[in-house]
Amino acid sequence: MSRGDLLSIHPLELKFPFALRKQISCSLQLSNKTDNYVAFKVKTTNPKKYCVRPNAGVVLPRSTSDVIVTMQAQKEAPPDMNCRDKFLLQSVKVNDGITAKDITSELFNKEAGHVVEECKLKVVYLSPPQPPSPVHEGSEEGSSPRGSVSDNGHVNAAEFSTAAKAFNEQLEAQDLSPETRTHITKLTEEKKSALQQCNKIRHELELLKREGNKSGGGVSFMFVIIIGLLGIFMGYMMKKS
Repeated sequence: MSRGDLLSIHPLELKFPFALRKQISCSLQLSNKTDNYVAFKVKTTNPKKYCVRPNAGVVLPRSTSDVIVTMQAQKEAPPDMNCRDKFLLQSVKVNDGITAKDITSELFNKEAGHVVEECKLKVVYLSPPQPPSPVHEGSEEGSSPRGSVSDNGHVNAAEFSTAAKAFNEQLEAQDLSPETRTHITKLTEEKKSALQQCNKIRHELELLKREGNKSGGGVSFMFVIIIGLLGIFMGYMMKKS
């Protein structure tokens, strides 16, 4: 806070949470500590970039006044988020009863004998907070959901359904066309069906193994067919992944 003889100014740094293509505003509070009327005027080194409202005015005795500084939408961020823009706030004691429309540049002319207080203000850009990642832990952004495999080699369909639901929610948050969403959803359903068929074949394979062990015989022709089908489905799963 600036503690001049006429006005207390807070803050001394104009902090803008920087965002591309968006107007951003911050405020200054001017406090008149005297029993006199105090006129003020705000100047900047880059008037085309900022809008100050009001850029001039009068603060009544023992009262406060707010000034809003708005930065116009920017198309690109400055290097290292550093800003060299500066502001200058001038204040001067004036006659009682003066209003904002009575303020002229001559009031702030030091050469005319006016006692003018000046306070320089810096501009600081704040980096915007990073939003949390929508990608769930353990998944890759843009990838389709994958079913997990349990200890006995079975694909866990319940976990796949959960992953598929989360994947669909992620798709809804993205800017995709309805045709693309429909196509991706169809592929997800086909993959789910393939996982279920794979589990069924594994179950039948285990039954054949048990029957083979009980009979003591060799590998049956049906066993060979099951192995082949299982290989086909596993290849299908790898392609879909």
